Amino acid sequence: MAKGIIAKKLGMTQIFDENGQVIPVTVLQAGPCRVIQLKTVEKDGYTAAQLGFDKARPKLFNKAALGHQKGVEEPRRVLREFRDYSEGLEAGQELGPDVFSEGDKVKISGISKGKGFAGSVKRHGFGGGRATHGSGFHRAPGSLNATTTPGRVFKGKAMPGHKGVRRTSVLNVQVVKIDVAQNLLFVKGAVPGPRSAVVTIEALG
Repeated sequence: MAKGIIAKKLGMTQIFDENGQVIPVTVLQAGPCRVIQLKTVEKDGYTAAQLGFDKARPKLFNKAALGHQKGVEEPRRVLREFRDYSEGLEAGQELGPDVFSEGDKVKISGISKGKGFAGSVKRHGFGGGRATHGSGFHRAPGSLNATTTPGRVFKGKAMPGHKGVRRTSVLNVQVVKIDVAQNLLFVKGAVPGPRSAVVTIEALG
């Protein structure tokens, strides 16, 4: 069964395993998430669970948003849907990091950090030109197109431009430690986004 949760990235630190080896980990505040809605094949054409995260004051929501979360004392600011995740769940149920277990491999998705305007070397990994003997070609993109035919630059050409702020996913991230009391999830390595970024965590397989 597919399973998932919404989390907030708190930052990175390191912990030690039983052999004394250091493990770089990202600390995530995984929940508490409330089951807002369960979608079914009969009514919606597919099965899914819509989870809500990050409580906020009702006055910050419009009537449509409050109506969708009717009966919830503190509506959730962030809503995310997880496909094929409804078995054993009930509307109004609270979920925490214990939906996963230590050692699980998960997929984490979020919006990557913004890098602003970047050249082709930084943005696409171009090699650049030689750095010596008066060369005027160091970090420039080089030739962009052919001559008269086609006489234009093709769409999608790798060029300088805005870098980052894209939806990014990392796969096979290992869950290292779970702290149910504080709703914390420790995963190995880095995850997309800056501190306080909202990410979704989904089980693989």
